[in-house]
Amino acid sequence: MGADPDEELVRRIGAGDAAAVQAMVARKLPRVLSLATRMLGDAAEAEDVAQETFVRIWRHASGWRQGHTRFDTWIHRVALNLCYDRLRRRREWTTDELPEVADEAPLPDAGDEGLRVQQALQRIAPRQREAIVLVYYQEMSNIEAAGAMQVSVDALESLLARGRRALQAMLIGGDGDD
Repeated sequence: MGADPDEELVRRIGAGDAAAVQAMVARKLPRVLSLATRMLGDAAEAEDVAQETFVRIWRHASGWRQGHTRFDTWIHRVALNLCYDRLRRRREWTTDELPEVADEAPLPDAGDEGLRVQQALQRIAPRQREAIVLVYYQEMSNIEAAGAMQVSVDALESLLARGRRALQAMLIGGDGDD
């Protein structure tokens, strides 16, 4: 594994350097926010996840082991874990209530494709969404995304294929269930 471009900043953060934290936030915040927004479908929750991600970096930077995993992979894993915590809490909270009736309203018209894709993305299985977000929106390689998800590259590719099929089915009129 080559030199990690974030190694020096992480070392400085681990030593308590507040300026290094500001530099890391400036460097990583857009990607962390993008990841959390796509995973959660809620900008306010995504901001909370991003904030907690950077708090954890501040607290645990000295424990990151250079050479074990790239820092970018580590920060994505932290953000994803926080997203899954929130998704679990949503599920636990809603199980005590009556199920909501599916919204039968038509999807937004074709002029709003980005919204349609985002809505469909929120409806696919979380692990499939995670794979799609990491590879297509975070622009990670399959190897990097598999590392962040802690799965093999073959498993990642399977998740991507199932996720793409589910999205395609939803976007062209099917229900997207695999």
